[in-house]
Amino acid sequence: MRILFVCYGNAYRSPLAEALLKKRRPDLKIDSAGLKTSIPIGTSIKEFLKNNGATQYLKKIPQSIDQKDLKNYDLIVTMESIHTKEVLKKCPECENKIIEWNIKDPYFLDKKSAKEILQEIKIEVEKLADSI
Repeated sequence: MRILFVCYGNAYRSPLAEALLKKRRPDLKIDSAGLKTSIPIGTSIKEFLKNNGATQYLKKIPQSIDQKDLKNYDLIVTMESIHTKEVLKKCPECENKIIEWNIKDPYFLDKKSAKEILQEIKIEVEKLADSI
C-alpha cells in the first residue's frame, strides 16, 4: 500500500506523519509532500521525532505535490480542507483515496499549542496504522 501525507509546506505535519508511520509500519510505502515548499523541516519536528525514536525516518528536504504522481497512491491523507481541494485540482480521480484529518498548522501557533498538534498527529498516525 502506498500512502501520501499532504500539508502546506511539507515542513511540519506531513513529514512528521510520514516518519511516525514509517516507524510503525515499515511494510508500507509512505511519502509526504506540501502544496508549497519554501522552508526547511521544522526543528520542533526533529526534536519530537528524536523523543519518539524515529529521526531515521525523517526526510531531509521538503517536497512539493507537483513532484508526485498522485494517482499512484492508494491513500492520500490531507491535514486540512485546503490541501484536499488542491489535491483534487491536480488529481480529480483521487477523490475516493483521500482522508482529511483537519489538523491545524503548528507553524502559526504558540509552543504549547504546537506541541499539542504534534501529539494529535501521533495519535492519528497510530489509529491509521491500526486500521490498514
